[in-house]
Amino acid sequence: MKNSKEKYTCTGNCEEDMKYIQDTLYVISGKWKMLIIVSLSNKNKRYTDIARSIPRITYRMLSKELKEMEQNKLVVRNIYKDTPVRIEYEMTDYCKTLWPMMIEMITWAKRHRELIFK
Repeated sequence: MKNSKEKYTCTGNCEEDMKYIQDTLYVISGKWKMLIIVSLSNKNKRYTDIARSIPRITYRMLSKELKEMEQNKLVVRNIYKDTPVRIEYEMTDYCKTLWPMMIEMITWAKRHRELIFK
């Protein structure tokens, strides 16, 4: 919100707004999904490169999150029939629509840290 006196009002139907917020949180929530998106945006495409770029993520958790992200059309898994077979992940254009929200989250988090750690 640009003005601290600005008040949020529902877009028309508050119950429906809550449903859409829940849907969004379901798709992007958790400890790892947003970090995976950041990793992919930094040109990490191979599974091990993604895993190495995210401290403390386990291979099992990365697999689980990537599968969920595939189901939600946020990433695509490309299989190249090289020898050995090469698998790479990339963000979909749909996933890239999350960037404005992620930038806002980063901005909010910076302000929040300043407020809390004063």
